[in-house]
Amino acid sequence: MNSMKKERIDSIIQYIREHPGVSSSEITTGLGLDISSATIRRDLTVLIAENKLSVEGQNKGTRYFVSPTYDMFAPIDVETYFKKEIDQRKIIGHFNFELLSILTDVPLFTKEEYEKLTGLQHQFQKNVAKLTVAQYKKEMERLAVDLSWKSSQIEGNTYSLLETERLLLEKETASGKSLEEATMLLNHKEALDYLIENPHYLQPLTVAKMENIHSILIQDLDVDRNIRTRRVGITGTNYRPLDNEFQIREALDGVCNLVNCRKDIFEKALLLLVLISYIQPFNDGNKRTARIVSNAELMANDYCPISFRTVDSIDYKKAMLIFYEQNNISAFKKIFIDQFEFAVSTYF
Repeated sequence: MNSMKKERIDSIIQYIREHPGVSSSEITTGLGLDISSATIRRDLTVLIAENKLSVEGQNKGTRYFVSPTYDMFAPIDVETYFKKEIDQRKIIGHFNFELLSILTDVPLFTKEEYEKLTGLQHQFQKNVAKLTVAQYKKEMERLAVDLSWKSSQIEGNTYSLLETERLLLEKETASGKSLEEATMLLNHKEALDYLIENPHYLQPLTVAKMENIHSILIQDLDVDRNIRTRRVGITGTNYRPLDNEFQIREALDGVCNLVNCRKDIFEKALLLLVLISYIQPFNDGNKRTARIVSNAELMANDYCPISFRTVDSIDYKKAMLIFYEQNNISAFKKIFIDQFEFAVSTYF
């Protein structure tokens, strides 16, 4: 696509976004471009075929809307997005009940992204085939330490990677650190070890099994177990998760059904990462649960687990906030792909 056509297509999408339900003639007039109405109609036909637009009505009564799936995958400039303060951003401020149905059939990765991921997985399989049982166990231990450290660091834990290694492998607590921080790390390692030893525990995925993993993560941390019964807020956003226990459980059931019905392992893992965090089913420990459960899906199918070791905590949180506020997965998908590549090249 040449630059002039791309600019025209982008203008059409933006105009429809700002004027949902417009006709083709209104688009032609509203854009004010020196382009024929026939060209605009051809562009609209292509955009519908690419699932970037949806329509209502027929013939002269046809009205155009930006497709929810397009909004979900359209690239977002993260730096530009967060130049606006929390109260300046136009967001989807409540839980989107249509999100799970939108995600039912839509592919999450482009052809190029999927080819990259499958190529990396094949490399992982080749690498593992060369390892002895003892070598494989050692690499899993190394990844488990890294994941426990980074997953806890994202949530504010101040242990360094070296201090985490000493704690998890030698049970040596770090000077000047709180008991709560040590407990968070030890719990994370315990939950991960359980799933390494029982790789098919979450197959199929159920809410009860997810609650059990969460219970390991938050034991001795003064956090309520199981599905929350009160409202929670999320720092840095005006997005408000569900506050009704029955709706939360229903949404989590929907995630389990969605993931259990999906065939592609990469899609299952990515969905678990974003949707558990989005629902916020627990009073605390939601993103840690999401990372553990997502990795469990990978490990149960002999895929390379992800440590997230090199992801910047702020970048991770920003990508998650974009999903909360816009239901847009593009920034987080990039993190997923980059971290899967890092894991394959670093471990095993």
